[in-house]
Amino acid sequence: MSDAIRLEKLTKTFGEKIAVRNMDMVVPGGGLYGFIGPNGAGKTTTIRMIMSILFPDSGRISVLGHDSALQAKGRIGYLPEERGVYKKMKVGAFLRYMARLKGHDRAGLQQKVSRWLERMDLPDVENKRCDELSKGMQQKVQFISTVLHEPELLILDEPFSGLDPVNMRLLRDLIREIHQRGTTIIFSTHVMIQAEQLCDHIFMINDGRKVLDESLRSVRTKFDPRSVLVEPLDPEADPGPLRSIAGVLDVTKSEGTYEVQFNEETDVSGAMREIVGAMPVARVELHRPTLEDVFVQIVTDTGERSEELRAALRAEAQTGGAHA
Repeated sequence: MSDAIRLEKLTKTFGEKIAVRNMDMVVPGGGLYGFIGPNGAGKTTTIRMIMSILFPDSGRISVLGHDSALQAKGRIGYLPEERGVYKKMKVGAFLRYMARLKGHDRAGLQQKVSRWLERMDLPDVENKRCDELSKGMQQKVQFISTVLHEPELLILDEPFSGLDPVNMRLLRDLIREIHQRGTTIIFSTHVMIQAEQLCDHIFMINDGRKVLDESLRSVRTKFDPRSVLVEPLDPEADPGPLRSIAGVLDVTKSEGTYEVQFNEETDVSGAMREIVGAMPVARVELHRPTLEDVFVQIVTDTGERSEELRAALRAEAQTGGAHA
């Protein structure tokens, strides 16, 4: 399957602010990518350039084989960060209008609108004006308008923002269903647990720069802290038996659970069997690093390297060692 999106050396500035720096990105057709990073990292600016809402200062963009998303707009669904519906329109009319703008013919459209409203737990709103709905309900209507024409590429910018837990789960399930039908999906979020729950690939940026571009499986393997969480049956159990297991570097306690960290040479699966034999336990499991853990580690390491480089340059300048 060909690439759905390809970015090459993309850069965008606003005055003196560099919002996106020399960005490369490839999203293969059928992928489910989490585009993550803190607020202000450059996620929305990048998405707006992909959608031809903004234009880069330099670099190239390809979307579904075209130089501009505008050439493939009927094949794309885009839910922007800024929420908005036509408030004076009735919900059904709004959805039909948006689908027609995306090239959907009239045949079967009414039935599809009704099915989607039912699926989104909005069965009685079709003849209500959009401004009669709560913000959460309006957001669900806008999501329907984004997917009603069955796009090949779906781009969601902070899709869970403002939703309660029940509707977050509903939307998460729908995104999985749509992806299983072959749709390429990118969703942007600063809440990294949401990406962990959905994505098969993580694209992480900070300060406009790409800092990670790997499958979720690869991320978990690369940043494996080699530690095990142990919940003893007795919350006050002596951790001594854990410290006596070969290869243990450290044992720390938090709210009745011990984290046992091992050295690089240890067979962790074998060590877990030893833990079960060393004390009565309620739970033993690998400690998986969260994307938040990974992000903090990457940013910290990058900051330390940058500070080391700045210090070296200052020292070189002071000693007159710089060369042209």
